[in-house]
Amino acid sequence: MVRRDVIVIGASAGGVEALQRLVAQFSPGLPASVLVTLHIPVGVRFDLPAILSRSGPLHVVHTELIQPLRHGKIYIAPPDHHMLIEDNQVQLWKGPKENRQRPAINALFRSAAVAHGNRVAGVILTGTLDDGSAGLWWIKRYGGVAIVQDPAEAAFPDMIQNAMEYVEIDHIVSLSQMGALLAALAMGDGGSPWSGLEPARGEVIPKWKGDK
Repeated sequence: MVRRDVIVIGASAGGVEALQRLVAQFSPGLPASVLVTLHIPVGVRFDLPAILSRSGPLHVVHTELIQPLRHGKIYIAPPDHHMLIEDNQVQLWKGPKENRQRPAINALFRSAAVAHGNRVAGVILTGTLDDGSAGLWWIKRYGGVAIVQDPAEAAFPDMIQNAMEYVEIDHIVSLSQMGALLAALAMGDGGSPWSGLEPARGEVIPKWKGDK
């Protein structure tokens, strides 16, 4: 069974609270690296690593220019920089905006898919518009797992619903169940249908459509 030990998470509006609830479920020995891109407007200052550190047991850091990818650690994209994965390193890139965002979820997801293939679990949480849909398609294309928060409970379901429209989703999960699912996937024990959840729906994109 493949261990999905590279967990990439994208969130936008309503994402701080959703992330707090999710990281609170992680155990100190989580055998995975967790990377988070949250849309942060330029000029808005708040310390997301400190907020999430108080919410759960894992070490949370803003990504530096280049640093190694380690299990049991949460990496946060800092404002105005894309966070990318190359080989076993996390890197920052102040490249062009994608979907009018920097950091962009698509940039993280796409780089994770290319670097780590079927080891990747991609997660879309609450948010507006459609950043993350194209990146989640890349994750599926390279053999990874696609997960979305149950849109019925999301503060802003647009980003989730856009992903569901264009990507074949493996798991539609409430936040209360998501931590257990990600832990099971990280340990190679998440291939069977996840009991108690709505069956995933969606359709596969027939070809690469690019970002809107």
